[in-house]
Amino acid sequence: MIVAFSVTPLGVGEEVGEYVADAVRVVRESGLPNRTDAMFTSVEGEWEEVMDVVRRAVAAVEARAPRVSLVLKADIRPGVTDGLTAKVETVERHLGA
Repeated sequence: MIVAFSVTPLGVGEEVGEYVADAVRVVRESGLPNRTDAMFTSVEGEWEEVMDVVRRAVAAVEARAPRVSLVLKADIRPGVTDGLTAKVETVERHLGA
């Protein structure tokens, strides 16, 4: 499965990069395939391990912020691996045609 999520601290002012970095650090240290862009962090793995990473990423921000917003989108497709890369490669292939 692939989960794209964003964790936003609320009540800490406009500069939230430091807090978001805490969440992204949890994802990167998980060892699961992941990618971060300006809007979301995507992580790929089995249900239990991915949701544990999301839970810990939220907890990392929650430890320093009075309120946290979580937006999550999941692609649940059993048996598929390397979807994080393969999906992008498919689109790039079509763009190059």
